[in-house]
Amino acid sequence: MTDVVIAGAGPNGLMLAAELALAGVRPLVLDPLPEPATEPKANGLVGQVVRLLDRRGLYERLAPGRPRPAPAFVFGALPLDLADLDDHPLHVLGVPQRRLEGVLAEHAADLGVEVRRGHAVHGLDQDGGGVTVEVDGPTGTSRVTAAFLVGADGGHSTIRGLAGIGFPGVTRDDSVSRSAHVTVPSEWVDADGGLTVPGYGRVPGFAHHRTDRGLVVFARFPGRADLVTTTEWDTPEPDDPMSLAEMRESLGRVLGADVPLAPPAGAGPHLLRRLRGGNTRLADRYRVGRVLLVGDAAHVHSGIGGPGLNLGLQDAANLGWKLAAEVRGTAPTGLLDSYESERRPAAERVVVSSQAQSALLAPGSETTALRTLVAELMAEPVVRGRIADLMSGADVRYDTGDDHPLAGRFAPDVETVGAPLAVRSRTARPLWVAPAGWPAVPGLEAVEAAAGPAMLVRPDGYVAWAGTEPDGMAAALDRWVPADEFRGGVRSVPTTPAHTPRRTS
Repeated sequence: MTDVVIAGAGPNGLMLAAELALAGVRPLVLDPLPEPATEPKANGLVGQVVRLLDRRGLYERLAPGRPRPAPAFVFGALPLDLADLDDHPLHVLGVPQRRLEGVLAEHAADLGVEVRRGHAVHGLDQDGGGVTVEVDGPTGTSRVTAAFLVGADGGHSTIRGLAGIGFPGVTRDDSVSRSAHVTVPSEWVDADGGLTVPGYGRVPGFAHHRTDRGLVVFARFPGRADLVTTTEWDTPEPDDPMSLAEMRESLGRVLGADVPLAPPAGAGPHLLRRLRGGNTRLADRYRVGRVLLVGDAAHVHSGIGGPGLNLGLQDAANLGWKLAAEVRGTAPTGLLDSYESERRPAAERVVVSSQAQSALLAPGSETTALRTLVAELMAEPVVRGRIADLMSGADVRYDTGDDHPLAGRFAPDVETVGAPLAVRSRTARPLWVAPAGWPAVPGLEAVEAAAGPAMLVRPDGYVAWAGTEPDGMAAALDRWVPADEFRGGVRSVPTTPAHTPRRTS
């Protein structure tokens, strides 16, 4: 029997597979596509997922240096200046999804994960002992039995439907979005990536730009074709296939000025796409018996602000260690159930954020007045800090049973003695982070912090417990650490810190 079958070899499925492999279980990934998808999708990562990738050693494969909070971003096509905030959690990493998928596939392969492409799940049957899936593959139909099945197969998830999980929400069809890779006059593009259009003015680069007639995004990526996207409301959708001429006409309507567009240069694949409306939906459950959902299979929403991969990849990191402990038979009571209780509220907050931003983008003078008022509020640092928390996912605090301000938050990059926390986190095991004077927790990897409170850091990077006294530590160990993480299966709680050399684990 396979430990876990994952349906879907996109970023979320591959991330989950790697997390499971790090925790010592055997995942099998099935994907209906014979090869990885090549069509352009997301162009970057926004939020705490950037720090998560750093904790797994993946950030350095995608970008030089270490993650740093972004000096600026946008919210509802309004500029979000973050440079004057002392500390904020909004990190940004510009990387095409195709490149991210490649790195995650390499990471999973390095850990021995098997990915079977050209294999589509079309049926399942579960009981108390496992899940059997029916699979259509290159050589016909087969059956695979596993302890658990995870649907990471996107917004049109087959697994969600087979499991009978509802997907309530709203569908809107009052807008048309068009996207195309193009070539624009080079002299119109400035050093900051903005597009200056004669007869209109400047369109900032890499940001949603609203007019009373619609929305436009212009992005110039090094070594790749320029990308233009428009959104218009209450306009007819042509019956003909999408064309470059249609893209130019839409851009002209939104800006009120003509922008010459030529075919994209360089190797493809190139994007030329038209979409009507959009969906905002959230699975009513993330688990039915031995079937679970992650990523877009559990939630779909507007892509404004780039929240999708931040939400989905953190779903995978949250689920991976919990599901692995369940498979190994060492999970504390209720650990696997905490996946839904922690991650579904995170999805609810993304829905709030994306719908609020969509309201700020709508056409009309009423929206223009609302934007003026919101822009005035965003002049206040406290407001911009709250928005940074919302867009990064940091405004969601897990209920870990501890009331310390750090508990339930993503662990800060504290100064350590020896290897940094990001390096020590690559094994995806719980960490005991404490300054000198605290005894070790036998069986847990010890990280000596230069200062600050002691912390029990979960494999997904979140703090389960923090404090300067051991009160509550025993309960945190019982609730969050699988039994086989302790040497000899013995739990031992540190005593009150003493000014003596700390025993290492």
